[in-house]
Amino acid sequence: MAQIAGHLIVECLAAQGTQVCFGVPGESYLAVLDGFHAYRDRIRFIVNRQEGGAAFMAEAHGKLSGRPGVCFVTRGPGATNASIGVHTAFQDSTPMILLVGDVASDQRDREAFQEVEYTSFFGPSTKGMAKRVERIDDPDRIPEYIGRAFATAMNGRPGPVVLVLPEDMLVKMTDARPLPRVEPVQAWSDPGALREVREMLLQATKPLVIAGGGGWTPQSAQALQRFAENWKLPVGNAFRFQDTFDNHHSQYAGDVGIGINPKLAARVRESDLIIAIGPRLGEMTTSGYTLLSPPKSAQKLIHIHADSQELNRVYQADLAINATMNAAARSLEVLTAPPDVPWGAWTDAVHADYEANLVPQKLPGDIDMPAIVALLAKHLPEDAVLTNGAGNFASWVHRFFKHHGLVKGFKTQLAPTNGAMGYGVPAGIAANIVSGRVALTMAGDGDFLMTGQELATAVQAGAKSIIVLLNNGMYGTIRMHQEREYPKHVSGTQLANPDFAALARAYGYAGVRITRTSEFEAQLVAALERKEGTVIEIMLDPDVITTRGTLSAITESALKRQPG
Repeated sequence: MAQIAGHLIVECLAAQGTQVCFGVPGESYLAVLDGFHAYRDRIRFIVNRQEGGAAFMAEAHGKLSGRPGVCFVTRGPGATNASIGVHTAFQDSTPMILLVGDVASDQRDREAFQEVEYTSFFGPSTKGMAKRVERIDDPDRIPEYIGRAFATAMNGRPGPVVLVLPEDMLVKMTDARPLPRVEPVQAWSDPGALREVREMLLQATKPLVIAGGGGWTPQSAQALQRFAENWKLPVGNAFRFQDTFDNHHSQYAGDVGIGINPKLAARVRESDLIIAIGPRLGEMTTSGYTLLSPPKSAQKLIHIHADSQELNRVYQADLAINATMNAAARSLEVLTAPPDVPWGAWTDAVHADYEANLVPQKLPGDIDMPAIVALLAKHLPEDAVLTNGAGNFASWVHRFFKHHGLVKGFKTQLAPTNGAMGYGVPAGIAANIVSGRVALTMAGDGDFLMTGQELATAVQAGAKSIIVLLNNGMYGTIRMHQEREYPKHVSGTQLANPDFAALARAYGYAGVRITRTSEFEAQLVAALERKEGTVIEIMLDPDVITTRGTLSAITESALKRQPG
């Protein structure tokens, strides 16, 4: 049966298993909006308040499900606003599809109203924001383009795809039908390379696994755990992929990222064999390329990655294996381990370092953040999703919260490896919408106000999240660096904030403010029980700038370094 192209777009998405899309409406894709009405029994369109929030929600959906999160925006400003989510999906290796309503075909290349050249803007390349950017001019080819977008987003290193939809194309009639659901292709490890992995392990004395990146599933996480147990290997999780390996496991080493445990950093440097399964080994995971020195690290390196172009791009590995995470982990778990390995004490010591790092330093003020995180661990269900944006505030959950994660069957951490502020609020809302699970967001005052308007989206969509908002009246991370480099020269980092609890109530969330640790538990329990979302604003001492020290100590140290 013939239908307009805008309707076929929606039907094709539903055929790929998409049940929820996010976006901000625009006149350039009214035909698609009508398609959501036509297929409202199969797919839901969540109306956002800003395209950046919509793109973050789609990216979070992709992280949670392993299939592309879908976002619709209008041309020009809509697409540029959404680019922050596309960049996050690219650096985080998350499958995502952004569909952009565009100017009509007969108006192209005239700098028409809101016209942008999307191939140049999103720039598909290793330095761009998208894996692929395509324009659909022929409505009969819509199924082909949608199918290819899903395949491209999921295959190899997962990532974002941008599809441009000319306004006039969307109203043309077509008899085309959706293609079958696309599944990601598995790339298996070469048997010879696996034998070499075993030989390199047998020659090692201090091996260490770093796991992370995109493409992990519960099955691959479980296979990774069996591999680690067979060989008694310590396992660290790459930056903001802390749910890849069970943090409660006796072989867990900790997170290898910003604010890394200094003892773990020393262990990485001391290791004689790094087995990197999935991560790109980017700046954050390598502490600015210092834990492993490019192009050839001092440690022997086995690098396993889903994208052949990522292998040997920054680090020349001693052994590079092109494999997807499901295939890689399942291949590694069958490697025969010897009855005993020489690094048992090493693994125990690495885990002991992690446990010791859970003991907090004494910091000033009436708020004890490690105790707050302990209460989260006490009361949140095991499958709760924790989200955050970018800022020092995130380090509290990164250091002190222990994920069971994927090995238990569900992803529990959504956080941007590209350091995008404002990610946590929409990600938490999206997590609740698409999974129905408890979603808790850790936010800072500056971070919250970048996307806080999406509380309106949550209320309209019947969703809830719990937001723990740390208010210290500043862009804390930048202030920390500012004091380190230019002590007492405060410029551009102060914040005059609203009453966040009152703001939350204005949106339809519950809003409370606490000033003492003892007030938190009752408010968290109440937030879990009530039907609407909650913002718990915590007034944090501005001097408490990291999990390990104070702003005043950083200033004092910087002043001592100054000449004269």
